Amino acid sequence: MRHRCRYAGILLAAVLLTGCGTAAEVEDLATNRGYEQASGGRSAGTELADSGEQAEQQEDRKDTGGIPKEEIKVGVLHISDPAEGSGYAYTHDLGIQGMQVNLGLSEDQVIRKIVPDNGDAQAVKDGIQECIDEGCNVIFTTSWGYMEPTAEMAEQYPDLYFSHGTGYLSNGENFNNYFGRIYQARYLSGLVAGMKTETDKIGYVAAMDASNSEVTGGIDAFAIGVYEVNPDAVIYVKVTNSWYDPEAEAEASGQLLDLGCDVMAQHCDTPYPQTMAQERGVYGVGYNSDMSKETPDSCLCSVVWNWSAYYTQAVQSIIDGSWDGSNYFGGLSDGLVDITDLADFCAEGTQEVVDAAKKRILTEGYNVFDGELVTNTGETIGTEGGTLDDATITGGINWYYQNVEVVE
Repeated sequence: MRHRCRYAGILLAAVLLTGCGTAAEVEDLATNRGYEQASGGRSAGTELADSGEQAEQQEDRKDTGGIPKEEIKVGVLHISDPAEGSGYAYTHDLGIQGMQVNLGLSEDQVIRKIVPDNGDAQAVKDGIQECIDEGCNVIFTTSWGYMEPTAEMAEQYPDLYFSHGTGYLSNGENFNNYFGRIYQARYLSGLVAGMKTETDKIGYVAAMDASNSEVTGGIDAFAIGVYEVNPDAVIYVKVTNSWYDPEAEAEASGQLLDLGCDVMAQHCDTPYPQTMAQERGVYGVGYNSDMSKETPDSCLCSVVWNWSAYYTQAVQSIIDGSWDGSNYFGGLSDGLVDITDLADFCAEGTQEVVDAAKKRILTEGYNVFDGELVTNTGETIGTEGGTLDDATITGGINWYYQNVEVVE
């Protein structure tokens, strides 16, 4: 593996949830791990349990109220090899590793498959089928494009548990979705960036355009934070139209840096916005994992996911029989999202501003998307004294905040 895991955030979530798991144990899990690309068919040497055997297993679960821990087998679909980066798949796998430590699962109780083309529904279903053929009874599919194939497989295998990340489909029984209030951490990082920029130009490499609320909501929350501390700053957004495209992400980063952006943020998988910022002698805000490991001289902070907070809870609920098929939408208060410790080269007073903002979120009910919000086309979203609801935040933010400019 290219990087050994930096696990402080996930260990925090682990301690909050279970009080167990050490840094040494997690690093042992993360070292020299191999990941298997889905082959597009059933795995050699495995046989799918027949329907009678599955029915008998389901009856046993009903009798015991759950699946015994030693019988749990977890399948995970990743969009890229976690060993090759520090972005999306890497961070999800840190969460899976944290869940293993928290619950005491062995290595052979987790099966990983890489399905890089999340637009290929058959490849996704084949990857899931391989997990099932290898005995998995709990399956996490981590990328947006895996959603509809996961829904189909959940219908085909009602006795197994399916959980899809970042989507919206679910059936309330054996198939749910999970995501989090990453916009809370995006907002905090916007405060950091807005206080640091000297050119008042901040770059943002985005995977998708305004039609995708996950990406756009994150940009807007970041922009709200920037505007709060620096209303003169502009966020220049360059869209790659891909969840994972190293060449496009590098090209977009260069274009924004050429515009004079002196802080770079991102919703993309590679660390190019960060590494290229450091090469140019400017600053960055990382995403997914702590990107200061790649860019120690330029990373102001990183917006991070502590996915073990969810994965531990989900698998534990299946073990103890409390799984109810409900969807999950965690945030700062759950330890699911946060920003990393601030670099000592952040602008003076940044820590105090971030601490005050975090307190507003955690204890005073601040929701980031509160009140009337002005878009970059002059329209007004929201109402005075109100706030956008979760459904709108996750599926209805298709506009950019007033200080955002899209770069063609």
